[in-house]
Amino acid sequence: MYYDFFGFREPPFSIAPDPRYLYLSDRHKEALAHLMYGVSGHGGFIVITGEVGTGKTTVSRCFVDNVPEHVDMAIILNPRLSARELLSSICDELGIAHPAGSSIKKLVDLINKDLLEAHAAGRHKVLLIDEAQNLSSDVLEQLRLLTNLETAEKKLLQIILLGQPELIEMLARPELRQLNQRVTARYHLDSLTREELPSYLRYRLTVAGQRGEIFSPAAVKALFRLSSGTPRLINLISDRALLGAYSEGEHQVGVQHVRQAAKEVVGAPNRTNKKGTGWGLARVASVLVMLALIAGGAFLLKPDWLAGAGIVGVVDEPALPGTDKASTPSVPVEPESAPSAPEEMAPSVPSPEFSLSENTFSQTEAFRALFGLWGEDYVASNYPVACDYAQQRGLKCLYREGTRKSLERLNRPAVLQLQDEDGNTTFVTVASLDQGRVQLVQHDGEMLEVPFHSLDDYWYGDFTILWRLPPYLRDGAAGNTEQGEEIWLSSQLMQLAERYAGDAVERTEVLGMGYRDQIRWYQEKVGLSVDGIAGVMTLIRVNSDLNPGVPRLVPPLVTGGGLN
Repeated sequence: MYYDFFGFREPPFSIAPDPRYLYLSDRHKEALAHLMYGVSGHGGFIVITGEVGTGKTTVSRCFVDNVPEHVDMAIILNPRLSARELLSSICDELGIAHPAGSSIKKLVDLINKDLLEAHAAGRHKVLLIDEAQNLSSDVLEQLRLLTNLETAEKKLLQIILLGQPELIEMLARPELRQLNQRVTARYHLDSLTREELPSYLRYRLTVAGQRGEIFSPAAVKALFRLSSGTPRLINLISDRALLGAYSEGEHQVGVQHVRQAAKEVVGAPNRTNKKGTGWGLARVASVLVMLALIAGGAFLLKPDWLAGAGIVGVVDEPALPGTDKASTPSVPVEPESAPSAPEEMAPSVPSPEFSLSENTFSQTEAFRALFGLWGEDYVASNYPVACDYAQQRGLKCLYREGTRKSLERLNRPAVLQLQDEDGNTTFVTVASLDQGRVQLVQHDGEMLEVPFHSLDDYWYGDFTILWRLPPYLRDGAAGNTEQGEEIWLSSQLMQLAERYAGDAVERTEVLGMGYRDQIRWYQEKVGLSVDGIAGVMTLIRVNSDLNPGVPRLVPPLVTGGGLN
């Protein structure tokens, strides 16, 4: 009813889970990173806890929207079940047919069979249980036994437990110590801080269509004091405060509006202290208990730092001659960490092993061979522009001008553009480069190994590689690109901290860093230009470090400081 009065298109503080109102505080981003990191592991338990209304459910929904493509989710929202009922519900969520009244053994056998089939197909199954503090000890023990389902390499089921702080106490019980020892990632979700509240309010008001400062500074302070930074309580009080200001014809929400709204939402504040202001811990606790009975979703989150991120150096790669630029969002193209050393003088006469007329391709043929090295079947009649096909397959073309050192640093198979004395253009597809010798893909699919310097008279530095796009840049990626970048890359950096941190102390320090600082730490560790930007060079290196099967130009043991 107050929407038109304040110029809103819709209510800004609804507790319905609208993804447009997604706001990520530092703690919520870290909780998401723990979830993303956890599902990339090899099974076991992930535990996320937090007080009522702090956004656990919202974090889980954001996580579900951003899970890797190979992950299948099963979600249990009502955990007040017996062990047999829970196993039956898991079967329902995973689409496993099972007879009515099946025994626990029968259900476990069916789940085990499904997990083995998923593993053989390259899929990873994840079970998410909300309100997990309501699980009984017997059911938790049955869940632990489910994580015993494994192959020789990995456990087949990942289980995520979301719950209130009581879940921490439950897992600390002696009878559940075996389960507690299988928790691979855990995080406790706190409320918003005083400093974050203005940005949270501003973002939700902006999404609703109003860019003005509707809450006075004093009202914001009162709102934080009365809500203790709990997002759901912030939304409820703010909505009532706006209604109160509207009823008085005021276009700004003041302290009195907030105080009156808090009384209506959670009752009168405790006046037993001498100053008559503020709430004691007991009062806050009682409010949280009352809010547990309020049905509905949690607040939605989005990082406010994006607007002022100040990202520089974002450029589009120039189009490869004869191709169009792909429509994938631009990625910062980072400079190499240091200028390449001058190439050694090469013989002026090409090696007789290499023939410009016999060992080169047309551009289409060269790209077909390049895609073949990535396990892709490129049909030019379906995609006349090779880089358009790359985008459809989750890849992207990167065109560069450089030297052999540039190729080694990017460490991906490449299409090199050659020119003869008359200026005619042909192409070769370089599959590998090892100690000055290259393997070129031939028309029959075989490899021809020649000295790299045999190309020198024809190659003027133009080349194109393919690189794997992260999930947030692929076609069909849901949500905000910048938000997706932080969610995905934060989880990757948690894994990289395990690899590159010198000891446990450094690993802990890295995990506690801000997102940009983590990127700088990683860039410094691997010899990239240190700028805190997730550009092409950084993304390619991350992909190389965490995906051993990605096509590489240089053998792992002979990298010359390139991308392994």
